[in-house]
Amino acid sequence: MKSFYFPLVLVIGGNLLYHVSQKSVPRTANPLIIMTFAYGVAIMICALSAALYSSGSSFLDSIRGANWAVVTIGVGIVSVELGFLLAYRVGWNISLAPVTSSVAVALLLIPIGITAFKERLSLWNALGIVFCLVGLTLVSHQ
Repeated sequence: MKSFYFPLVLVIGGNLLYHVSQKSVPRTANPLIIMTFAYGVAIMICALSAALYSSGSSFLDSIRGANWAVVTIGVGIVSVELGFLLAYRVGWNISLAPVTSSVAVALLLIPIGITAFKERLSLWNALGIVFCLVGLTLVSHQ
């Protein structure tokens, strides 16, 4: 389970399941009730999976080690989930909403990565950024 590609396979598979499921939620259902139920399912999966994932620290040590980032992860999760659910309800295509948001987020993370995390960009990275900007323009054009 510690393969280099496993985390990305998990993200890709999870994203596919996530977006198809989000697009399939009944429009008449209260989005916050739906999210509360979905989080209940997610909490059960996390609790059961925690027993299988060895991190070297106990439950209490993990809770004590939590910082501000854990709270903001929760805020981010709710923002992303509610945003996509509402985007699909107002008519965004399942083929465009994730691409548009992912490219926009990636572009906004570049200056954060450079300034806050001391990451560096190569010439190839810069060329990829240009292609992302062109792609975002083409994808979002009606």
